[in-house]
Amino acid sequence: MTKRFSSPRLVVSPRITTLAQTALGAAIAFGVAPWAIALNLWVNPSLAGDPFRNREPHQIGDQTEAAFKAIFQQGNYPAAERYLEQALTKEPNEPLAYAIKASLAYGNKDWAKLDTYSKKTLETGQKLISSDPLRGNLYTAVGHFLEGAVVISREGTVNGVPEAFSRLRQVYEYLDKAEAISANDPELNLIKGYMDLLLAVNLPFASPDQAIGRLEQNAAPRYLVDRGIALAYRDLKRYPQALEYVNRAITTTSDNPEVYYLKAQILKQLGQKEKSQQMIQEAIANFDKALAKKSQLPGGLVKQIEGERSRAVSLKNPG
Repeated sequence: MTKRFSSPRLVVSPRITTLAQTALGAAIAFGVAPWAIALNLWVNPSLAGDPFRNREPHQIGDQTEAAFKAIFQQGNYPAAERYLEQALTKEPNEPLAYAIKASLAYGNKDWAKLDTYSKKTLETGQKLISSDPLRGNLYTAVGHFLEGAVVISREGTVNGVPEAFSRLRQVYEYLDKAEAISANDPELNLIKGYMDLLLAVNLPFASPDQAIGRLEQNAAPRYLVDRGIALAYRDLKRYPQALEYVNRAITTTSDNPEVYYLKAQILKQLGQKEKSQQMIQEAIANFDKALAKKSQLPGGLVKQIEGERSRAVSLKNPG
């Protein structure tokens, strides 16, 4: 296991946001919708509350599931916040709800709330171990991961690395315990797959193909699997493969503006690499699709998309 901890870059990488969201939305991070939520949640209440498993669902909670889908299926953050407020009241023992809240706080740079909800994720994860050891250990790991993010946000990169690095060891300790219980569990493999992808794109000896294989074979839901693999290929600069997977994600989450944003990023990079004005124009069109639903995205993310769109426009017919 020493390979996992050879570099503190993992903990301080900006990609913690994506992981946070899935692990936390989880997805993760990753990322996690008033899309067909209302419709789907009440069709079969006995199976509601678990966005990860089609068979043998765990008791997660309808409101938490709705918040998860609001972010990762629809990309609708205001709706997710409404569902989360209900979840914290009606499903107070569900660590996923607190993990999502921590993720949103991280994205908004609200360090006080990040601290609060990271602690709640860890606390509820630990309590869950006795009744649901798989998810209890999994979210204890997520809680330690989020606490590492708190340390970095509070102490800074240089001063925070030793403690955050220690947290990372605990993350993998509890992930290993969860894996010993059910190695093929889709929720576990989604979160651990995203973490493995972080390793793969940050460390030279880590295998991205192995991480991608974990997601492909055992993780769920599929729309986050495809999105995670697209993100990995984007960061590995393997743009044709990234484009293939983001198109798959669009097929199943066509209402999510964040997926069009990801496609725009990939097309922009590929267009620059191949000196293709057509691809640059396609990238701009996808930035516009994302911005068409900016009312449901966080303000900071909207500014980020607008900035990247402007840079893509500057690439058109450079003088």
